[in-house]
Amino acid sequence: MVSTALTTDDDETAAEATGPAPREQSLRILEALLFAASEPVAEAALAERLPAGADVPGLLARLAEDYATRGVHLVRVAGKWMFRTAPDLGYLLSRGAPEPRKLSRAALETLAIIAYHQPVTRAEIEEVRGVSTSKGTLDVLMETGWVRLRGRRRTPGRPVTYGTTETFLIHFGLESIGDLPGLEELKGAGFLDARLPASFTVPVPSDDPALRPDEDPLDGSEAAELDLGMLPREPEAEAGDDGESDDGEAGTAPAP
Repeated sequence: MVSTALTTDDDETAAEATGPAPREQSLRILEALLFAASEPVAEAALAERLPAGADVPGLLARLAEDYATRGVHLVRVAGKWMFRTAPDLGYLLSRGAPEPRKLSRAALETLAIIAYHQPVTRAEIEEVRGVSTSKGTLDVLMETGWVRLRGRRRTPGRPVTYGTTETFLIHFGLESIGDLPGLEELKGAGFLDARLPASFTVPVPSDDPALRPDEDPLDGSEAAELDLGMLPREPEAEAGDDGESDDGEAGTAPAP
């Protein structure tokens, strides 16, 4: 009996010395990395910080399950991972926060067109909206970080093309641009008339960063202007700002 007791004590001491099991230790490291991150983190970046051979997808699934009923959830946005406040508790964080100024209707319409039709030029945005679009509207969307310049269309005037950003996906909680609602979802939500023509379709959105065959890259000077937060000149022959029909809302500050 004495011998058995001594063996048990030795085993417990050895277990304490070795610390948590490898998988549990990897789970703790993963949790710490995600809590400390200020931005969503890619699986590849997490794998670099975890012990060799760690099952990153399995660990993420386990961690997401552990937090599923807690005050924060582990979610996948823009193809990366981050902790976010549980949706039903979001109202708690809004108390005392300054009321954000909302985007204008013109800016929201323009953002939706860019998201679904990208890469798209200003003239093409105006064609979809049916009214001219203020340059200020596009400036506001770029200031939010939700819209970026992609390149220049290989057409006369070489107009710039616009697309959405990773920040857009993160803000709206989308794993990918393909998670935007489709035709039936938009009808069900009341955004589209249920009696639309049978031929009506909603574009399948794609935010592939690779330039299309009809796009040229921005030149060096334009890239430098982008780094300074400046928009390049748009030489396309479009309706000027004086003729735009955004009802003066284009300068409204965006929501964060």
